[in-house]
Amino acid sequence: MTPDQIKEQFRARGETFTQWAKDHNYRPNQVLRVLNGFDKGTRGAAHDIAVKLGLKPDQTKTTA
Repeated sequence: MTPDQIKEQFRARGETFTQWAKDHNYRPNQVLRVLNGFDKGTRGAAHDIAVKLGLKPDQTKTTA
C-alpha cells in the first residue's frame, strides 16, 4: 500500500492521524514523518508504524 492510499483510507473513514497515533501510543509527528517519507521506517517505532499502517509487510507473520 502507498502512503497516498493510506491517507485516502483515513479521509474516507474520517479518522485523523493524530487520533490514530494516540490510539496506538505513538507521537503524531512520528506517524506523519513515516507517511510523508521523512522517516523510512527501517527500525524502531518508525518500523512499527509502517507495519501497522500497511506500508511494510509484517515479517513476524509466517506464510506456510
